[in-house]
Amino acid sequence: MFVVGGESLIDLVPVSSAPGAERQAIAGGSPFNCAIALAKLGNPTGFLCPISQDEHGDLLLAPLKAAGVEVLLKERVPEPTTKAIVTFNEKMQASYVFERGADHAFTREGLLAALPGQVELYQIGGFAPILAEDAAKWMVVVKAAIGRGATISIDINVREKLVDDEDGYRQRLSDFLDLAHVIKLSEEDHEWLEPGVTIEEHAKLLLDRPNCELVVVTLGEHGSRAFSNVASAEAGIYAPPVFGDTVGAGDSLMAGILTWLNETGALKLGKLGMLEEAALQTTLRFGAVVAGLNCAEKGCKPPTRAQVDAVLASS
Repeated sequence: MFVVGGESLIDLVPVSSAPGAERQAIAGGSPFNCAIALAKLGNPTGFLCPISQDEHGDLLLAPLKAAGVEVLLKERVPEPTTKAIVTFNEKMQASYVFERGADHAFTREGLLAALPGQVELYQIGGFAPILAEDAAKWMVVVKAAIGRGATISIDINVREKLVDDEDGYRQRLSDFLDLAHVIKLSEEDHEWLEPGVTIEEHAKLLLDRPNCELVVVTLGEHGSRAFSNVASAEAGIYAPPVFGDTVGAGDSLMAGILTWLNETGALKLGKLGMLEEAALQTTLRFGAVVAGLNCAEKGCKPPTRAQVDAVLASS
């Protein structure tokens, strides 16, 4: 099983570009989105996150069930569902303001008890390093997953507006990055984390960490880049015929990359770091199609494997 641990939340999205427009509640959260995308691409997937007893919790459970994701924490919690107030720029790129709630209503013992006995891949959620008390609990889970044979991935997903203690956050994030084998970050993450450093230099810094073998950097409309220990590559985006928005595009791309790596036998320690340029390009292309098909929709609605295969067959 692939296990994604981390936040789920409700995106409160404006229904139009008019000032003061009404907002629609849409299920979201980067790990939540990635878990759904992984399942729709054909991977047995578990999601490790508390779900609230409120009506927004019902809204979160519906797409998880529809995609076939196993909700690993069975008992719902009384804390209200975490919310993200979403705004869009002129390119329909999303930014967020958060109200935390049920996403961190967990205990170390509860998380460990819910972690499956065998884990093929464990993905660390972007909220994990934000609060010291949460990070300590998630760190135990990550180490337990490693002990159960998991490859570890992380989508950094810096949420600057949630970070009150930048030095502490950077140190906690660094601790998680030291355990990760696959690291994904956006260009915005890169600029916040390592201002004045080139993407190539930043990738090298990440690959020099104790366990990292593959780094993926997303560049928005300019595509993505990948770096292994022996090669690098880049790929453009897949632009769907009709464009919706970019919500969840990076999460879908991550799911596509992990899916392709697993199917090609490369999601193994030692093999990730030896990926050559051609393999990296093919991996990025698969992820780009998954992300592009998601961008054909409003909100995060990752594609099925059949939809992805149809695009790849016609290109």
